Amino acid sequence: MAPIIETRRLSHVYGIGTPFEHCAIDQVNFQVERGEFLGVIGHTGSGKSTLIQHLNGLLKPTSGQVLIDGQDLYQSKEFLRKTRFRVGLVFQYPEYQLFEETVYKDIAFGPKNMGLDEKEIDRRVHEAAGFVGIAEDALNKSPFELSGGQKRRVAIAGVIAMEPEVLILDEPTAGLDPRGSQEILANIRDFQQANGAAIVMVSHSMEEVARNADRIVVINDGHIAMNGAPRDVFSRAEELLAMGLDVPQITRLFLRLRELGMPVDASVYTVEQARDQLLSRKGGGAEC
Repeated sequence: MAPIIETRRLSHVYGIGTPFEHCAIDQVNFQVERGEFLGVIGHTGSGKSTLIQHLNGLLKPTSGQVLIDGQDLYQSKEFLRKTRFRVGLVFQYPEYQLFEETVYKDIAFGPKNMGLDEKEIDRRVHEAAGFVGIAEDALNKSPFELSGGQKRRVAIAGVIAMEPEVLILDEPTAGLDPRGSQEILANIRDFQQANGAAIVMVSHSMEEVARNADRIVVINDGHIAMNGAPRDVFSRAEELLAMGLDVPQITRLFLRLRELGMPVDASVYTVEQARDQLLSRKGGGAEC
């Protein structure tokens, strides 16, 4: 089966013909598979935000193609418009984009633009609010009365209410405390499982990517440097560190243990994997 989103030799150059001309992404071949949770990581300025803004047509390629279900995103204005409902994008700090009088109206904005009837809009608003943990009694409040974390939930709910086949999130937990971050990610997982949607999450938190992603794409200087399962990517921890990226703390710990002469597998990236590895070594009679 073809990927739901694919880019072919995708390039984007900012400021063409000016002293500020800069190639942000260069000849990138990238895929999003149906139903997967894809983590996208890269240092600041690597091109990851430029890449994701092409996936629903917010940016137009300088060269190359963006394909949705194998069809060129720009084949017609109508196809592009429909794709923007199928591929939802949540920007970093999306709460700054709230503008309606009530939480309900903010969540309903996308479905209303889809031309849905009031009954269907109402169903989607309440369902999306439930996914992100917004209480019924909050729907008639002004979004500006809510806490920062609750505003973030409202903004995400507004995209979820369009029931996209692909949900793209740029740093969805930025600025949140650990508990708020865990809750937001659990909400996103609930939506994915209930709708079979693909999730594309850009994050600087290696722990979040390690715990949630089925596959990780590493962007470095406008190119895809790595693409694989979390274990495969984090097994190349030294390369990630050389790119200026972090790795999960537990991976750092096992790298240090290996440097000290302990024969451990440094590709672990969760506490559970570390525990299992150490227990298996102990059970096997090895020193640890």
